[in-house]
Amino acid sequence: MSRERALLLGGVACVPILWNWMRLEDPSSAGRAAVLVLLALAPAAVMNQRLRFAAAAAALAIAGGTAFHVPLGLHYPGRVAARFWNGFLEFYDVKLPFAPAQHPHMDGAILIAVFIFSALAVLAVCERRPALAGTAVLIGAGWPATLLRGSELLRGAGILAALLVLFAGLRRRPDVSGRAVLVGGAIVLAAVGAATSPALAKGEFLHWQTWDLHVPRVKPVSVSYVWSSDYSGLNFPRKTTVVLQIKAPKRPQYWRVTPLPYVVDGRWIDRPSFSASGDAGLVPASATDHSNWVEQQVTVEALRDNRLPAAEVPMAFDASGLGLMHFDSVGVAYVERSLHSGASYKAWSYEPEPSPQELARSRAVYPPAITLGRLYLELDPNRSAPTFGTPDREIVLGKLFARDARLRTYKPLYEMARSVAGGARSPYAAAVALESWFRTGGGFAYNQHPPQTRGKPVLVDFVTHTRAGYCQHFAGAMALMLRYLGIPARTAAGFSSGTYDKGRWTVTDHDAHEWVEVWFRGWGWVPFDPTPSRGGVAGEYSASSPAFNLAVAAAILAGKDGLKAFADRRVGLGFPDTQTKFSADIRLSRDPGRVTLTDDQPSAAPSLLRLLVLLLAALVVLIAGGKLALRRARYLTGDPRRLAAACRHELHDILVDQRIEVSPNATVAELAALTQAELGVETAGVGMHATVARFAPPAYAREAARELRSSVRRLRRSLRQELSLWERARGLLSLRSLGLS
Repeated sequence: MSRERALLLGGVACVPILWNWMRLEDPSSAGRAAVLVLLALAPAAVMNQRLRFAAAAAALAIAGGTAFHVPLGLHYPGRVAARFWNGFLEFYDVKLPFAPAQHPHMDGAILIAVFIFSALAVLAVCERRPALAGTAVLIGAGWPATLLRGSELLRGAGILAALLVLFAGLRRRPDVSGRAVLVGGAIVLAAVGAATSPALAKGEFLHWQTWDLHVPRVKPVSVSYVWSSDYSGLNFPRKTTVVLQIKAPKRPQYWRVTPLPYVVDGRWIDRPSFSASGDAGLVPASATDHSNWVEQQVTVEALRDNRLPAAEVPMAFDASGLGLMHFDSVGVAYVERSLHSGASYKAWSYEPEPSPQELARSRAVYPPAITLGRLYLELDPNRSAPTFGTPDREIVLGKLFARDARLRTYKPLYEMARSVAGGARSPYAAAVALESWFRTGGGFAYNQHPPQTRGKPVLVDFVTHTRAGYCQHFAGAMALMLRYLGIPARTAAGFSSGTYDKGRWTVTDHDAHEWVEVWFRGWGWVPFDPTPSRGGVAGEYSASSPAFNLAVAAAILAGKDGLKAFADRRVGLGFPDTQTKFSADIRLSRDPGRVTLTDDQPSAAPSLLRLLVLLLAALVVLIAGGKLALRRARYLTGDPRRLAAACRHELHDILVDQRIEVSPNATVAELAALTQAELGVETAGVGMHATVARFAPPAYAREAARELRSSVRRLRRSLRQELSLWERARGLLSLRSLGLS
């Protein structure tokens, strides 16, 4: 085949490949991509087969450096491969089309794809292999065509036309007559017509877009066991795993995954129902005002679930990069595939912040969704309690207990609810009384392995006898007791706030939690948390909140919207047994407003204890500071060999501080391999760069030393992610690496 013919047919093959890949960028890197296409065409100008393949290999090396801005050198292959893989994985997280300036690795991956498919097609053309050339064009142009919709018929026609030209041009005696052109055009038009016909057009045979090749940094974990409502005990994994990173305001949040509105024999469950019913009519008018919404940017680190967590109460999501999304009747957002590491989305939530006075004034007037639907007053399937304030509601409940044997076993729970909050004059008074009783006044203890119950319902035994349990027990019991009092309630599952730093909340699997949501007229669903020692909502209305004001709550519970005979039960509800003190300008005959307890009592903390705490803190600072200073001092050198020695010292110290036996004569490569095997972090780069820095010629050693610093920084980040907080603290304070233990 002549050089001109090979270049012409190679150019025809490259055009649809370049066109389809460049659609994925906005603005596109068409100029750089065109240069790489010309580079892919260059081997077609070489007639000798061996020299042609050598030219293609050289062109590939140039293309990799051009695409990823990597100079040729010792570390060229590793850098190009790593950046290509990172760019490939970003396609699972970034919406198309993307901006090349913001995602340079994705841009590099596209440029390499353009070059490789073009080069394969050109080499096949030069070898007169029409099937191979057509396959390269079909995959190279068809793959990106499936990633971004739009102009499908036009792009399909272009690919088909290029294939026909290749097959015709690679014949031994190519037909270049007008008749061949007309036949080819007719085939293209017929194919376009067939594609528009519903009778002939079919869906794809291989839905490859659902494949997930994303390699997670940490194995995803499921936390659904926390809210399974089996009450059999709670076993968190020994290792804490970060599951979410959420950019949101600093105000503490509860990250709700799903409400649990159904109760069956004391066990709270969800039943996804993708319908328009459910919470219709329960969303307050203020929740539809977008100015009342709080935005969150959620990044999934290692959560295995297909539901999208968001702050209470989620109203809207933007998860276009996660595929098709469904909403069930209570507002839970589902995606088709399980969430993967690096997945991100936006959520907007309505977070009501009522004051205690506003909730106390919220009347027990409920919409038809509650009074007729009865879902949020259901005590057991097809058994519902009358609403709060209904005349003769005790008589109605008595008849329910008499008719239903299983419900009758829960009568002690109802009687305890009446004992604690039966005298409430408002739903809020009942809710805060029960919450306070569970958290502080009722003698309850948080226990992840409570005594097993036999012969009676778990929640009844928990409230009347053991008074030991975890969030399932506390939330389940409070929500069911509220329903017995006629107050709409449900449990909710998700995560407590986590830790806040630099504008982000870090949420781990150990933050998985269950709490209570109570419906109030004018406010919608409002969270309460009865579990002691776990979490705490932000609103000052809740006894779990750091802003909860005992004086305000006492004034409300003693007032017209509070509890009957509150003064006789204040200690049992967790309030001080002495008269709550108000400032001189506050009178209980009026709305108390935001009042505070006086603090005229001196601190009882012993000065000796404070001294011991200060000495312990100073010792911790001395040990940690000394070790960090010694480590930094070792790296204060430009000598590659000294840097390699510093790296060996650091690997040795890390291992011995984690109580791992290390040979004193181990090489840096052996230490790196031992660190990877024992601690589960990637150390191949550290071992390789340290070895080169120590033994290679000066030019290569200096380059390896620069890479070694970066590898050590990555190793430290990996250790912070892989080791638990306890293991990191133990290593920081260990004296083994100092030779003092």
